[in-house]
Amino acid sequence: MDLFDFPADDQSNLNGRPLADRMRPQTLDDFVGQEHIIGKGRLLRRAIQADKLTPMIFFGPPGTGKTTLAHIIARTTSAYYEQLNAVTSGVSDLRKIISAAEERLKFDHQKTILFIDEIHRFNKGQQDALLPSVEKGTIILIGATTESPMFEINAALLSRSRLFRFEPLTDEAIRNILQHALNDKIRGYGKVKIKMDPEALDHLVRVADGDSRTALHALELAVLTTNPDQDGVIHIDLEVAEESIQEKVLQYDKKGDNHYDTISAFIKSMRGSDPNATLYWLAKMIAAGEDPKFIARRIFIHAAEDVGLADPNAILVANAAVTAVTFIGLPEARIPLAEAALYVATAPKSNAVVVGIDEALSSVKNEKSGEVPIHLRDAHYKGAAKLGHGRDYLYPHDFEGGYVPQDYLPESLRHKTFYHPSPRGYERTVQKRLDYFAKRDLEKH
Repeated sequence: MDLFDFPADDQSNLNGRPLADRMRPQTLDDFVGQEHIIGKGRLLRRAIQADKLTPMIFFGPPGTGKTTLAHIIARTTSAYYEQLNAVTSGVSDLRKIISAAEERLKFDHQKTILFIDEIHRFNKGQQDALLPSVEKGTIILIGATTESPMFEINAALLSRSRLFRFEPLTDEAIRNILQHALNDKIRGYGKVKIKMDPEALDHLVRVADGDSRTALHALELAVLTTNPDQDGVIHIDLEVAEESIQEKVLQYDKKGDNHYDTISAFIKSMRGSDPNATLYWLAKMIAAGEDPKFIARRIFIHAAEDVGLADPNAILVANAAVTAVTFIGLPEARIPLAEAALYVATAPKSNAVVVGIDEALSSVKNEKSGEVPIHLRDAHYKGAAKLGHGRDYLYPHDFEGGYVPQDYLPESLRHKTFYHPSPRGYERTVQKRLDYFAKRDLEKH
């Protein structure tokens, strides 16, 4: 593919194409957003302008300019440009392109850029087929994905590529894109009489959520479905805007990057004692169709991990949410899920249980194994009592306060302290009890 394979910007070629496609920027100067990677003086911009490109992966949410930037590169570079979509292409398509690229490099000394959209859709074998030609420089790979490349792209391919993260566009950028579409007389609606109320524009900007394609599709739908008034003016008010973009598409793939990022934000919000953020990320998962049992499991885990004995009721509330989800399901289960998540978020925090069990496990695995003290051994099985098992065991209930000092750890570990209660919540009471036990131990000695 070369420059002439791209539609020219004359009106005949624009007719029938969606607004989002017509409004694609044609040059780096027209490109909106991603200043951190394509701004003046940035590495990628310099590489494009100098026509010295190396393999790269563009990753980020939809509608942030990944494919558009690839098209701009195609217009700028002297290299031959090929494009594939990983959903509809296979190894045979790759081999044809690679073979042609080898011939082109050998006889014409011309490099080939291969842009693969949705590269995460290629399986391991398909990605492996790219490696030799990428290593030899036969092709310059540009991959685009909405998923985290760390999860979806082979490590060998990643190591040979530079990663560029595309961020959601700012509200200001989306507003500028929409205004440009309204004013452009060739590719947009500059020749059409359109009156767009400020609150309507605000609504499209807000609900587009950083996705320029979503914003332009909504604008196009609003224009095409609104009849002109008697003066020939298409009036887009808030009601029309709301109908054109009734609900934003949540960027959430239950097996992809957004899944992991959202559950991470949910967990960290509970741990960080922010009830508002906790409800927001919970709502996002519910709205996106996340398995409620998965959400309940995460709440249950973090009731134990982040609250622990600072509030022992947290794990009971979390367990009740697990039962409720299994018993009643959504949409009603959103309420016990929210209650449990809020309980964990607002409870006093302690990870002393986690630290304690992990230190104990480390001791079991890495330190000398100690024998069970003879007075703690079971004396009930045949012959055990004759061996002295259980002898001199002191039954705590026979003593004042239900406690009597005696050794419970193996002799080699009696200096160890695995559990360190925090000074928060119920663990303050636990610490007072342990202090009492320690005082009794000192009195014994």
